[in-house]
Amino acid sequence: MKILTGTQIKEADRFTIEHEPILSVDLMERASNAIAEWICNHIDKTSPLLFLVGKGNNGGDGLAVARMLFHAGYDCAIYMPFGKEQMTDECRTNLERLPSYIKTIDIGSINSECIIIDALLGTGVKGELKEPLLSVIETVNALANEVISIDLPSGMISEWGNAGQKIIKADVTLTLEYPKLAMLLPEAGEYCGEIEILPIGLSKEYIENAPTLYHYVTKGYISSILLGRKKFGHKGTYGHALLICGSKGMAGAATLATGAALRSGCGLVTTHIPHSERLAIQANYPSAMLSFDDEDYFSSLPKDISRYSAIGIGCGLGQRHQTTEAFKDLLNATYKPIVIDADALNILADNYKMRQHIPENSILTPHPGELQRLVGEWHNEEEKITLARKLAAKLKSIIIVKGAHTMVCLPDGNCHFNPTGNSGMAKGGSGDVLAGYITGLLARGYNSTHAAILGVYIHGMAGDKAAAKYGLEAMNSRDIIDFLHI
Repeated sequence: MKILTGTQIKEADRFTIEHEPILSVDLMERASNAIAEWICNHIDKTSPLLFLVGKGNNGGDGLAVARMLFHAGYDCAIYMPFGKEQMTDECRTNLERLPSYIKTIDIGSINSECIIIDALLGTGVKGELKEPLLSVIETVNALANEVISIDLPSGMISEWGNAGQKIIKADVTLTLEYPKLAMLLPEAGEYCGEIEILPIGLSKEYIENAPTLYHYVTKGYISSILLGRKKFGHKGTYGHALLICGSKGMAGAATLATGAALRSGCGLVTTHIPHSERLAIQANYPSAMLSFDDEDYFSSLPKDISRYSAIGIGCGLGQRHQTTEAFKDLLNATYKPIVIDADALNILADNYKMRQHIPENSILTPHPGELQRLVGEWHNEEEKITLARKLAAKLKSIIIVKGAHTMVCLPDGNCHFNPTGNSGMAKGGSGDVLAGYITGLLARGYNSTHAAILGVYIHGMAGDKAAAKYGLEAMNSRDIIDFLHI
């Protein structure tokens, strides 16, 4: 699914109005109907609703939804910080359509039990807000009421520049047709709460032809890239993954990566680990094979590297000088894409010349701190993404920037944002699970792009299932492995 800019969204509306054709107010009615239907399916009629209505088309949506829900039996009221004369034509039309029974109240008399429907501002926000909206947003954010925002939380700029911006804190955002980029970035994404995407029938022709580097991964896309299994296939058919992981006292990282690789569908998994640390893997995953290093850290390559379909390196590896030299030997010995995580990334950050030997279409999996060590500091989200894209292009490899809505940045500059996962996964070992799983998918036969996107998606979905069973606080990285399945 494409992620379009605020300007493109307006153009999509205009194109749909001209080419469907449909009146602007009727397109607003269609969008409002989708919003009202979601509220009907998720909010009980015993909950009173207060609509915060702006003067633009977002406010028009709010007024139309209030009318629809009033007729559906909800107790609706509105608050309008602007006069009728300041409204757009579509907003004014929906104000005139509003049943007279719907009360207009003051912002200071909000019932503590009511649900606030935020329809103050849409995608047209540019720069800092002014009064009276600043005071309204501050008042709402100080309340304990549940807030549902229409399209995006009021005050949010749809792409960049949200640092320090006054934004309504929503519990749910009902975004229309496709998510907005700012919702997926840490600068302001926290204000969105849960994101629900509501189709409103904008022109497919326009969306297909609209240029963008940003995409939102969907269940349909994931289904389209899945590989099948042959009835007469055998373990040799589905690839052999090698994981170079672990050092003395860090067998846990290797164990987690190994367990995840075994869930990927590949035929064989071998873990190269210090002989002294072997028992953790043997006890937990007897179906994995082991290759031993004589030292308490990675110091030499396994025999016959060429027999492995895919290689992952870094989990619990350490950064000793001998490990760095062995990593250099690995980069010189293989031409197949490899998965590079954790300490292997930190070694690359400290040894710049090693980067030129990374095989094309490799997959690097940094968290923000590791990314910063690789590319330098950034001052905002736009600069961070630009630096990640430049690194992907320079290395001709894929950069997975881990976090909420993990970003998969491809060498051609396209960035894919992930919809699955949760904050309960922000615990030690989750990245080891991801690195092992993606290595297994590469061995299984997925190309690098599909292995990265699929791996991130399934990893996040497994985290969601673990959270549903154990809760966000109690779940841990080991639990993620139990739910890794396609």
